[in-house]
Amino acid sequence: MNAVNRLLLLVLLTGGAARPAGAQTVLSITRVPPNTPAADTIFVAGSFNGWNPHSAAYALTRNPDGTYHISLPAGLGAIEYKFTRGSWAKVEAGPDKQPIGNRQADLRQAAAVTHEIAGWAEPGAPALRKPTASPRVHVISESFRLPQLGRTRRVWVYLPADYGQNPQQRYPVLYMHDGQNVFDEATSFGGEWGVDETLDHLPGAGRSPVPSIVVAVDHGNQYRADEYIPWRNAELKAGGQGGAYVDFLALTLKPYIDAHYRTKPDAAHTGLAGSSLGGLISVYAALKYPRVYGRIGVFSPAFWVCNDSLKVFAKTHPAAPTARFYFVCGPKESETMLPLMAAWRAELRAQGVPAPNISFHAPADGQHREWFWQREFPAAYQFLFGAAAQETRRAARAK
Repeated sequence: MNAVNRLLLLVLLTGGAARPAGAQTVLSITRVPPNTPAADTIFVAGSFNGWNPHSAAYALTRNPDGTYHISLPAGLGAIEYKFTRGSWAKVEAGPDKQPIGNRQADLRQAAAVTHEIAGWAEPGAPALRKPTASPRVHVISESFRLPQLGRTRRVWVYLPADYGQNPQQRYPVLYMHDGQNVFDEATSFGGEWGVDETLDHLPGAGRSPVPSIVVAVDHGNQYRADEYIPWRNAELKAGGQGGAYVDFLALTLKPYIDAHYRTKPDAAHTGLAGSSLGGLISVYAALKYPRVYGRIGVFSPAFWVCNDSLKVFAKTHPAAPTARFYFVCGPKESETMLPLMAAWRAELRAQGVPAPNISFHAPADGQHREWFWQREFPAAYQFLFGAAAQETRRAARAK
């Protein structure tokens, strides 16, 4: 009897009862599509490893009978995950290659979880979902160069509805990570944020902020965790390129955007936002470049991957006291997420960021999912850029 079957027998014998603390869980795949290349490695990517689709630490073992298994570390609790063949372009899909939602499991209850994979997404295949991006969204480049990393990446831009009608108007800019998920359902791997629709429908009067230019940078598939984690994480076998990625944003991409679009280039009108590892790297960027980024959206931040190193970094790289931070996560996303997010609120307060400049939310139904971040984005944008809107209107009235 192999390890997978032994653990399945344990589940049957215990009736799925709560398990001892420190016990591992085996994820197994009992069936894969017939077209799965035997030479391909299958990985699991999820909330526990920064959604890295190519992490060597989370590669499944192929058994002689064609099944697969992996033992996950103890103490992960409730998780969300998907299986890939090394990149998000080759993520698991439905029987007709249609996208599927994240898998979920509570590892505090399960000694073994079995799966069947119905299909795989195909790299370069036509989008199976209808494009949803606003006409005001376009791709700056499919291969924008990241000289600090020796790579290229697709970069998107959203221009406000009145951008072409007001040639003298300048606009705030919000930079966002995981560009595949920002505007378009057809390119997303977990659903889109609907940022373009949100800004399209902002009220035009009162205390509402003016729409921003939004620049979204695609994640780098297998490089996502490397680029979004500033220091190497030995357990994940990922990270360490976050500093170079943030240098690209501040020293290469922002100057390009400021030169080609009518922006307000100061920190008070420049934001950075992302979720999970994207939330982590946004905080790091605010600490490394306090004179560049003054509006930071932190959604479900994965501080756990390098919290100690980030705390040490913050001692010599404090946040600007004028910066504004919007924090949000679900209290049940993981055991550490809300406590660490609260600890970073306290850290920023201790560095001199005033309480009114920090918004902190933990709605009970929050999940590590795009639908949640999409729902929370309007409130985050209102908080981050509302003050900038008042400055813009006062300047306009003074002319």
